[in-house]
Amino acid sequence: MRQDAFSNYHPAVNFLFFVGAIVSCVMIQHPAYLLAGVIASGIYYLLLNGRSGWKTIGALVPLFLFLTVINPLFNTSGVTVLFRVFGRPYTLEALLYGVCVASIFVVMMLWMGCYNKVLTGDKFTCLFGNLIPSVSLLLVMVFRMVPNLIRKTGQIGGARRAIGKGAGGASLKQKLTAGVTILGTLTAWTLEGSVMTGDSMRARGYGTAKRRSFTVYRMTAADWGMLTVLLGLLGTVVGFAIGGSMTATFVPQRSIAPVSGINLLGFAAYCIYLLIPTVLHIQEAIWWNISRYRI
Repeated sequence: MRQDAFSNYHPAVNFLFFVGAIVSCVMIQHPAYLLAGVIASGIYYLLLNGRSGWKTIGALVPLFLFLTVINPLFNTSGVTVLFRVFGRPYTLEALLYGVCVASIFVVMMLWMGCYNKVLTGDKFTCLFGNLIPSVSLLLVMVFRMVPNLIRKTGQIGGARRAIGKGAGGASLKQKLTAGVTILGTLTAWTLEGSVMTGDSMRARGYGTAKRRSFTVYRMTAADWGMLTVLLGLLGTVVGFAIGGSMTATFVPQRSIAPVSGINLLGFAAYCIYLLIPTVLHIQEAIWWNISRYRI
């Protein structure tokens, strides 16, 4: 069962969720909220991508560690000095702040990956194609650029290996040369593809008149209900954020708002908001398996 239940909702519902999830992960730097974001986005990403999703998550782990470790080398603020690197203090506060920055980056990458799976180009242009046609086309091209670049990199690497120019077993200099060559090819391919896409859409009259969508999306009672739930949860999170229950500072001294008492309501609302697509997906999978068993 590959179909995702949350993807069946109206594009406006999908768009609202991802805007809220991505913006909140950037604005809220509280460790508990970031951990919730990492878990929720990771689970949903794996549900959408299956086993191939583990490769992306595995690639994000070294990047997370790199961003975490490198931050105290540039940011020396903090009162708890762990050790010194070339005479510069390596502080615990800067290390913890690096963990938060790396977590924000990982959560953004995972939510963007989920976004590309759920909110397809047809859904996005259905929402904004008539309002901002040029910007809509540009954003669709930008959002699909990362997965396209990853796929094209594999194709170029495979073609180079087929003609005996693979980087496997080569020296560091040869690997760097091969990487620069692939990067140059990707850059040329991206620029050429962008120009061709723009010319093709212009030739088809895109943006010259009110367009019609290939798929007709209409708001149903379920869509309005889900939209109301998302807005209610977002409003609750925003209210608690304004109240200061989600504040967290690390430099020069640590000051993290406790997740206890009344603040638990804001944290619960945030977790429920992020887990809605995952719960819907799992629920749909359970009902699907029950239906197959009854046949």
